[in-house]
Amino acid sequence: MSNQFNLKGKKIAILATSGFEQSELIKPKEMLAEQGAEVEVLSIDDQATITGWDQDKWGDEVAVDGQVAAAAPGDYDAIVLPGGQINPDILRNNKQAVSFIKRAHAETRVRAIGAICHGPWLLIESELARDSKVTSFPSIKTDLLNAGAAWEDNEVVHDGKLVTSRNPDDIPAFVGKISELVA
Repeated sequence: MSNQFNLKGKKIAILATSGFEQSELIKPKEMLAEQGAEVEVLSIDDQATITGWDQDKWGDEVAVDGQVAAAAPGDYDAIVLPGGQINPDILRNNKQAVSFIKRAHAETRVRAIGAICHGPWLLIESELARDSKVTSFPSIKTDLLNAGAAWEDNEVVHDGKLVTSRNPDDIPAFVGKISELVA
């Protein structure tokens, strides 16, 4: 399967805050933009940049394009939820972020909601994990099972609008499936 699709005219939001797993935001952003998508980083903090977590230390800063509180989910063709432990834990406690994800799932324009690594914590909080097939970083498997999801150990799991992957090694398959759904 080729991971190259024509995403010209497509708009994708990456929802993140400081502490996102660096590769899980930067690599999908680059790959989707290379295919022609307009990719925006939305955050919850009124800051111009957010800082990544690079394995075991603080990483690079990424520019924030807008605030989730002011964003309309229907303006996007897909939503990407990077992992890391810090980022999704903060976001799942933010009512505006959780509401945005729920509303995105209900929007007909949104073709995919992708969550990687610990990102599926946000699918639990937004009540999208229940009765869905998903994967994740192994340490949150029990959380997903307890939320009523069916967990699989595969590089990418697709169920309806949901696209989930386990870790940074799965990014090519993760982006490929999101791109396929959006194209």
